[in-house]
Amino acid sequence: MPITKRPLPLFMFCAGLLALLPGAGRAAELPFALTTVQLQTLPEEQVLDGVVEAVNQSTVSAQTAGRVEAILVDVNDFVAQGTAIVRIRNIEQRAGLEQAQANLREAQARQIEAQSEYNRIKGIFERQLVSKAQMDGATAALDAAQARLDAAQASVAQARESLGYTTIVAPYSGIVLERHVDLGEGVQPGTPLMTGFSLDELRVVANVPQRLIVPVRQHKQARVLLPNDDASINATKLTFFPYADPKSNVFKVRLYLPPKTGGLYPGMFVKTAFQVGTTQRLTIPRTALAQRGEVSAVYVVRDGAVSLRQVRPGRAEGETVEILAGLEAGESVALDPVQAGIYLKNQQQRTTAEN
Repeated sequence: MPITKRPLPLFMFCAGLLALLPGAGRAAELPFALTTVQLQTLPEEQVLDGVVEAVNQSTVSAQTAGRVEAILVDVNDFVAQGTAIVRIRNIEQRAGLEQAQANLREAQARQIEAQSEYNRIKGIFERQLVSKAQMDGATAALDAAQARLDAAQASVAQARESLGYTTIVAPYSGIVLERHVDLGEGVQPGTPLMTGFSLDELRVVANVPQRLIVPVRQHKQARVLLPNDDASINATKLTFFPYADPKSNVFKVRLYLPPKTGGLYPGMFVKTAFQVGTTQRLTIPRTALAQRGEVSAVYVVRDGAVSLRQVRPGRAEGETVEILAGLEAGESVALDPVQAGIYLKNQQQRTTAEN
């Protein structure tokens, strides 16, 4: 019986053909995930120098006269808001409060007496037993007694406030920067006592050249580059000074940082990055970048073959890093450089063994 040769099914023919192609089927066998190099629109920035400042930095002064009785904190101490920092001898102020309180008690008694007399005269006047002049006199006496009572109450409030000035408290939570008085020293209203600042709210002051102020005002986006770190902090608000320095022709700009930003202190020198436009850049996930000392590289996958390629990274933003040179848009790179390196080493060993 003649043997009839049946044609191979189409899918088996295609599979066999693909198997003969170089590198075919290797991409599906790779033990790591891939990502595609993308071309993205990123902000174009200009890096300038800046200095960190405390938003709250002030000098507390005396508001009453006296002698310093106690100094409760010193330089570099942390002080919570409302905590006493200096006490002034208060004998004179306390005596003034007691005198004002005595005057208040007298005024209250006089007002009660005038009110009683007014009520008595008013009742008789309604029965038409006294003249209108007597009624007017009682009314005037009551008004005068009420005025003296109001004045006495104001004097007590003033004396109490003056007594409160003898205990100086911190206006906000912060660190003592400088102490201006010593124990036993006499002070007058306006005498500086202590200087401090708060680390809860910080800002950076930068000088923007005249040629950049227009795009900087237009975009109103900036960030502060942390020293000795790849991270950055976006400014929450920008404040532009409405004039330029006539000597240097630069505009002062304040960059406000988020509350309780750590790692920065007043007086520190930092770099600031202001957006001045947009540009097209190649980007890859940060996890795909392999760092070997000062050399940056990625594992590129083409036609199933893996190769290590050196690249020049740029700005890193979140989980994305900019690639300035070494890659082209649409190329595939390994997301896990460690697994890709192991795979490439094994591939090279197999090739050496076959040869």
